[in-house]
Amino acid sequence: MDNRIIGRYTHGAKGPLLIVLSAIHGNEPAGVRALDYLFKMLEVEPITNPGFQFHGAIIGLIGNLKALELKKRFIDFDLNRIWLNEKKSIIGHEVHENLEKDEIIKTINQSLEEKPERQVIILDLHTTSSEGGIFAIPGPGNVSLEIAKGLHAPVILNMLEDIKGTLMEYYNEDNLGKPIHSLTFESGSHTDPLSTNRAIAAIINCMRHLNMVNSTDVEGIHDDILDQYSKGLPKVTRLLYRHVIDNDDHFKMNPGYLNFQSVRKDEILARHNDIPVRSPSTGRILMPLYQQQGTDGFYIVEEV
Repeated sequence: MDNRIIGRYTHGAKGPLLIVLSAIHGNEPAGVRALDYLFKMLEVEPITNPGFQFHGAIIGLIGNLKALELKKRFIDFDLNRIWLNEKKSIIGHEVHENLEKDEIIKTINQSLEEKPERQVIILDLHTTSSEGGIFAIPGPGNVSLEIAKGLHAPVILNMLEDIKGTLMEYYNEDNLGKPIHSLTFESGSHTDPLSTNRAIAAIINCMRHLNMVNSTDVEGIHDDILDQYSKGLPKVTRLLYRHVIDNDDHFKMNPGYLNFQSVRKDEILARHNDIPVRSPSTGRILMPLYQQQGTDGFYIVEEV
């Protein structure tokens, strides 16, 4: 089996294809572990639950294999920023992430060709360098939005309007002309062991929403895991501001900020090239950068 493929599962019954991506950023292994556990759970389920039914198929993939091995966000360029525009060669060699992207597309296309008429959902699993709440980011269209709302986590709107070259921007019906819908799920911090559990719960909730599994076969603990970590957080927010960092910039986030923490207009949040960075508006901070690699210093969102 291709070492990019963590697993496949189907009973052969008619239904959608769910493709779950993990480790698009190599320093985010929680999704890889979640998929490994999930496929083991699916193999055992018909034995412990003889009435178990599964409709459609699920495939789990690793995104950036080399970056995952080296525990780095990326090798040459962020793999989640090059899906619409291939990056040119640098330092006399091909951008590594171009190769990873091409291999991912090849693997996904092989699955799409098996039953081209079926609905395809792509779930992209991530974690953040900061502590704090979980959240879902829908791709274009109502299908992605409704699935995101079913994941028992805050939903962030308008992200794709400001972030270009993401996997979600590439894999959607508007771009490819096929019934493909994508969304992202952030399951917690890189270092929190429970981020794996929350990723598992999100995949299972996604399968239930798509009627791939019966609701009666889904244990309530999966909802409880997500509800516990999103308690008190807004149901839906929208992006107000993204603080962009160039590769050669020096950026240092002030310590202690959590996802969805309230911030005030003009509050000093970080230093960028030794200049204080003030919040452009009152709202909630999202994904404050506490890692070396990355081109997004932080986001500000507001409740809808």
